Amino acid sequence: MKKYLAEMFGTFVLVFIGCGSAVIAGGDVGFLGISFAFGIAVLAMVYAIGAVSGCHINPAITVGMLVAGKINMKDAGGYVLFQIIGAILGAGVLYLIASGLADYDIAINGLGQNGYDIGSPKGYGMQSAFIAEVVLTAIFLLVIFGVTHKDAPGTFAGIAIGLALTMIHIVGIPITGTSVNPARSIGPALFVQGEALTQLWLFIIAPIIGAVFGALLWKIIKPVG
Repeated sequence: MKKYLAEMFGTFVLVFIGCGSAVIAGGDVGFLGISFAFGIAVLAMVYAIGAVSGCHINPAITVGMLVAGKINMKDAGGYVLFQIIGAILGAGVLYLIASGLADYDIAINGLGQNGYDIGSPKGYGMQSAFIAEVVLTAIFLLVIFGVTHKDAPGTFAGIAIGLALTMIHIVGIPITGTSVNPARSIGPALFVQGEALTQLWLFIIAPIIGAVFGALLWKIIKPVG
């Protein structure tokens, strides 16, 4: 249960800070600032809860770890459940804060949700969104597997993972708002409803496919020993 609660807290922080940077500060910090907010949130959580749960805070990462044989099915199910709960709580608290602004309208301002077509920040279509989410998630998983390998300099793992997520967001935000994390997409979508909810399937399926691909690729290229 300690591991599950750590995953819930970590995912809460990721959604609250990452999506919060878009909703509350997006007009001031822009895409680059939002990218760093997501990356720094993950970096901080790696060092805060990494020793407790490994800091997946992302169902796609958990699925990738399951495919790679690094977590059992029972824990994987518990991780995913509590990650989703944490994401919903993070989106809920963010909504409570954002709605305190007189001219805030969730239908107009959103909650940092992901989307394609009309839901894409720059108008990218479904095919572009799907490919981007698969590829970006696979890249992220490869970085995580690499920096957490026993031969890697472990004390720098959090920095590498955080910067990798920042890198991914710099490319992905204009396309989909960047998910690479089903829980991160589920939380805001449940509050925003509409297009965010009908398009949610892509941000569940594509990151999981990317994670499985990343895990299988890692099995091929990982160092011996």
